[in-house]
Amino acid sequence: MRKEKITITVELDDQNNPENLLWESTDAGNTDKVPVKAMILALWDHNYKNSMRLDLWTKDMPVDEMKRFFYETLQTMGDTFLKATNETLIVEDLRDYCAHFADKMGIIEGQ
Repeated sequence: MRKEKITITVELDDQNNPENLLWESTDAGNTDKVPVKAMILALWDHNYKNSMRLDLWTKDMPVDEMKRFFYETLQTMGDTFLKATNETLIVEDLRDYCAHFADKMGIIEGQ
């Protein structure tokens, strides 16, 4: 069985707020730690039938980039849900909402 490792390093300030987020993967093709400004990690606990989440962002994450990050996350969640369930009708509804979200947040789709 092939195994890969994903490592996320969180550097905190004196108030325990994320100052730097770095991620690396044994499958990424390089050994560098890649700096990021925000992350959303969701895991499904089969035993308890609930999700576990870790949402972090650095204090210097720009608000316009956070809006874009959420928009793209919603879009890719739709892709994942479609691939996992083949529920096309509800994914179309999610896509409609994503367009509404983009409009309300001033995000130009496709850029």
